[in-house]
Amino acid sequence: MFDIQEHLKQLPAEPGVYLMKDKFDNIIYVGKAKVLKNRVRQYFQSSKNHSSKVKSMVKNIDKFEYIITDSELEALILECNLIKKYKPKYNVLLRDDKTYPYIKITTNEDFPRVLKVRKVIKDKAKYFGPYTNTTAVNDTLDIIKNTYPIRTCNVDIERAIKTNMRPCLNLHIKRCIGPCTGNVTKEEYNKMIEEIILFLSGKEEKLINILKEKMNK
Repeated sequence: MFDIQEHLKQLPAEPGVYLMKDKFDNIIYVGKAKVLKNRVRQYFQSSKNHSSKVKSMVKNIDKFEYIITDSELEALILECNLIKKYKPKYNVLLRDDKTYPYIKITTNEDFPRVLKVRKVIKDKAKYFGPYTNTTAVNDTLDIIKNTYPIRTCNVDIERAIKTNMRPCLNLHIKRCIGPCTGNVTKEEYNKMIEEIILFLSGKEEKLINILKEKMNK
C-alpha cells in the first residue's frame, strides 16, 4: 500500500517532474518543480489557498511518482512531453483557468523565427508547449538566442535583399547571421532551426552529438 505521508518525507530537494495517479493507476496530473520536496508537499498541506479544481484533484490522488532532472529547464521540457503523451485530466481542466505560453518556430517562413505566443493557430508553424512557467519560457528563449544567431525581426527578407536594406545592429554584434543581407542560404540558416527543434523536442542526445562533431571540426 502506498503511504503518501511516508513518501513525502523521501522527496528530494532537486528539480524534476511529478506524476499524480488515481486509485486505478491513471496519471491525472503532471507537474514540474524547481525543488520536488517543496512543490509536491504543498498539495497535501492546508488547502485554503487551493482552487476548487486543485482540491478536487488532491482528493483523487492515490499515489505519486517523480523523475529527477539535472535542471529546471530539463524538467520543463520533460513535463511538456509527458503532458502531450498522457493528456492528464487535471492538466486539461486547470489549463482552462489561464492561457499558458507556447514556443513557436515559424517554419512557415523561409528564415524562421522563435517566438513566445499564447495561441496555437493552423499556420504550418511548429508549436511547443503549453508551458506552465513563463519565466522558464523566457529563459529558454534567451538560451536559444544566445546560442543561435537567428533573426528576431519581422522584416520581409526577400524585399530587404532586393532593396539592399541596411541590416540592424544584431548583425554587427553577431546576434543574427543576417539573412536580410542575402549572404545566407536557407540551408545554412535552417540547420540552426533543426538543432533548436531537437532541443525543444527533448532530443538532447542527438543534439549533443551534432555539437560535439562541430567542436571536433
